[in-house]
Amino acid sequence: MEWLINDGLPVLARVFIVWIFPFSFLDKLVNWDNALKQATSGILPGGAVLLVMAMAVELLTPPMIVFGFFDGIAAFVLAGYCAITAVVYHNFWSYPRFWSPKSDGYSHVWDFFKNFGLVGGLIFVMYASGFIQDVRKDIEQMSMATQVETAMGARE
Repeated sequence: MEWLINDGLPVLARVFIVWIFPFSFLDKLVNWDNALKQATSGILPGGAVLLVMAMAVELLTPPMIVFGFFDGIAAFVLAGYCAITAVVYHNFWSYPRFWSPKSDGYSHVWDFFKNFGLVGGLIFVMYASGFIQDVRKDIEQMSMATQVETAMGARE
């Protein structure tokens, strides 16, 4: 039973966090024209290039996260992808009366919050992998090096 809690549940949680993305990749592949229309509907230029990049993220990062292969970096990339797509493509606030089920913005409210729910789960993956702790150490080391350089420059 201990293996289930220590090994099985964390892997299952990672599967559930990312399992939407391979299906989203397939949807973009099968329904390319609709996906391209959505990719060009935002404020970012380069719709087809963005779409191919999005498909690469959706295809490559989930297995990296599930199998623990550079999972912290993959979770960071996927969290950024979720946050950017939420803000750019699910900007519910730009629709009048977005809280009304009759508004075109209504579904965007829930897609926006869903994306940031995924960001939260991916932050847990970054933490569990040690990625956040490693980045913190790197920032502290760079900060100390900068302080030493500044102090040495002040002596001259």
